Amino acid sequence: MDHPLHRPPVVRRVSELIGATPLFELCRTESESRLLLKLEQFNPTGTAKIRMARQMILDAEERGLLRPGGRIIESTSGNTGLGLAVVAAECGYTFTAVVDHHAAADKLRAMKALGAELVYVAEDGDEELATAAREELAERMAAEADNAYFTEQHNNLANGVGYHPVARELDAALGGRVDVLIGAVGTGGGLFGTGGALRRTLPGVRIVGVEPKGSIAFGGPAHDYYQSGTGTPEGATIGAMVDYDLLDEGVKVGDIEAFATARAVARRTGLLIGGSAGGVVYEALTRLPTLPPGTTMVALINDGGEKYMDTVFDDAWMSARDLLSPTAEREIEEMLVKLRRLPAESAPNGPASPQEQH
Repeated sequence: MDHPLHRPPVVRRVSELIGATPLFELCRTESESRLLLKLEQFNPTGTAKIRMARQMILDAEERGLLRPGGRIIESTSGNTGLGLAVVAAECGYTFTAVVDHHAAADKLRAMKALGAELVYVAEDGDEELATAAREELAERMAAEADNAYFTEQHNNLANGVGYHPVARELDAALGGRVDVLIGAVGTGGGLFGTGGALRRTLPGVRIVGVEPKGSIAFGGPAHDYYQSGTGTPEGATIGAMVDYDLLDEGVKVGDIEAFATARAVARRTGLLIGGSAGGVVYEALTRLPTLPPGTTMVALINDGGEKYMDTVFDDAWMSARDLLSPTAEREIEEMLVKLRRLPAESAPNGPASPQEQH
C-alpha cells in the first residue's frame, strides 16, 4: 500500500490521483493553537466527494450490483456527480445525474463535459433545492432499467468508507495530534467517515459538525438556504452516515457568514474555498481563540471556490439574494488578521481600514 502522503510519480487513471491532499495552516494563536485546513479541492474534480464516489462503485462491483456496461444513477448537487462521472468514464459505465438548478452551474457543466447525462427535476429558473424529488426520480429510473445502479449516496455505507483514507492521511501528517475535527454535514460521509476512523487511533478527538441554518439534521427551524451540497433540507431524509453517537457538537452557520468567510479568506490568503467550506471555517475561526493552548483543529474543506464564480464570488448574484454583507466580510478579515498574526497593511486591497489597525 502506498504511503498516505504520497502519490505514485506516474499514473494511468485519474482516480489514482485521489488523496494525499495538503494541509494549510490558516491561523495560529498566541497560545499556539492552530487551525489547519484539509484542502480536498486538490483531488481530481476539485472535491472530496470523488473519494466516496469511487468507493461506492467498487462496493457495487464487489457485491455484483453493477455489471460491465451498466448505468450509474445518482441524485446529486454536483460534486458527487463529478466523481461518479470520472469513475464511469474509467470503467466503461454510463452515468445519469439527477439534478436541480440549485446546484452551481459550473458543476453541472463539468458533469456534462465528463460525459454525464443530466436529468432535471425542476424547470429552468427554479433555484429551489429539490433533494427529495431528485432521489425519488433516481430510484425510479434505476428500478425501471436493466443493469442500472442507484448509488444512493445518502444511505450508502460505502460513502463513509471512502473517507477512511482521510483519517490515515491526517494521522500520518500530524503524528497523531488532532484535537478537534470540524466539517460540514450533508450525507454525513465526509465528517463521520473520517471521524470514525480517526477516533479508532485518536479516541480523544472532538468531532464538530456544521450545517447551514435552515437544514434539519441538528434540529429546526427549517427554511431555504443557498449553501450547496451540504445540509438536509425539509422533506429530505437525514443520511444514514450521520452518526450522532460520534458527534460531540452540531452547529449551524448562516449563508451570509459562510459566504462572507469564503470571500474574506480569498482576499486575505489567496485561497479559494467553496461556500459550505466557508461555513466550516467561520465556525472554526470563532471558536479557535477559546480552545486550550496548543490545540490542533483540522477543518475538512470539501471543495474549492472555483466552482462558485457565478454565485458566492459574484456581487450581483449575492446582492440579488440579500447575501452580500461588507460588514460581515470586514469582521472576518479582522479575525484573520488577528489570528494569522499578519500586519493589517499586508491586505492586497490597499491600505488597512481604521478598524484593522489595532
